[in-house]
Amino acid sequence: MFDLPTDTSMDRRHYRWFRKFLIDEGFVMMQESVYTKICLNMHAVNKVELNVRKNCPPHGLVQVMSVTERQFAAMKLMVGESDTVHIQTDERMIVL
Repeated sequence: MFDLPTDTSMDRRHYRWFRKFLIDEGFVMMQESVYTKICLNMHAVNKVELNVRKNCPPHGLVQVMSVTERQFAAMKLMVGESDTVHIQTDERMIVL
């Protein structure tokens, strides 16, 4: 999750660069300024966190939260429509 300033042209440049970095690293936008990425284990989570920390912009707020697949799948939709493109289960799927 992030909240970055966009007051100056340099702030906007940092915002665009950080957002592009997240997408290039395999993050998917869940909602505005909230990006998610699935990691297989805590070792992978730690590597992702370190990589994000190294690429944080100089100003603003960047936060990382880890949740399990089961916790994520148990998320409840309060307002809005469910995105049917994504799988809504905690079962693992392997595509070969």
